Amino acid sequence: MKSYDSVLSNIVSVQVLRPGIFSFWLECPELAALAQPGQFAQIRLPGHTLRRPISICDISREAGLLRFVFQVRGEGTAQLAEYRPGSSLEILAPLGKGFPIDKTKRTLLLGGGIGVPPLLAAAKELGESAVAVLGFRSYDYLILEKDFRCTGAKVIVATDDGSYGSRGVVTEFAQAEDFKVLFACGPAPMLRAAKALAQKNGAAGYLSLEERMACGLGACLGCAVALLDEDGQAYYGHVCKDGPVFPMGQLASEALSEKGAAK
Repeated sequence: MKSYDSVLSNIVSVQVLRPGIFSFWLECPELAALAQPGQFAQIRLPGHTLRRPISICDISREAGLLRFVFQVRGEGTAQLAEYRPGSSLEILAPLGKGFPIDKTKRTLLLGGGIGVPPLLAAAKELGESAVAVLGFRSYDYLILEKDFRCTGAKVIVATDDGSYGSRGVVTEFAQAEDFKVLFACGPAPMLRAAKALAQKNGAAGYLSLEERMACGLGACLGCAVALLDEDGQAYYGHVCKDGPVFPMGQLASEALSEKGAAK
């Protein structure tokens, strides 16, 4: 099986994490065996020409399951949220490049809002060698804290309004952490700050971007992103094929603009 094969997967569980935020576990052993933290799937929905790209949140290779956590943002995700256990979804996965896991290196995971779910599978593999700093608008938007704590990682939660955890932004509370590698997924300002933090600490940084992905295979121009080659020359690649996880040095400044890295 190739990584871009499409399969019909059964939904084994559905959970409402917060109003408008859903967690699905899908049974797809052949895809779970291939999936890596940070990759994504394209989900086909009846009546929609384009598939919906959803990040892989968790992987259970033993049980043959993939987990997807998503927020309702339009007609497609609203339709997806209506599915129940026992239904089937056609998914194209695993797609894109994920996070490079190295359990020997202390890894800082920075997540903001709905950018938190793509980091859970990485935390699960890294275990005690990870520290996860998770940011949310308020307690009402808090998701997956217990899941992260169950991985063995050190977990710090921050909220914009101080209604839970510490008040402030994730990069503020990551300043005191010792790390060699940084993974980040979230809104553009957070990704820019994460890159600066990694550079300050002399750490390797990997940033996960999100764009509208029509095909998910790099065949269209729907998710073009400004990149830099080894000589620092600018060119355009694709978030779906060349990412969604990029070494921070590969991303041109435009890629971390509000448009290029919105979550």
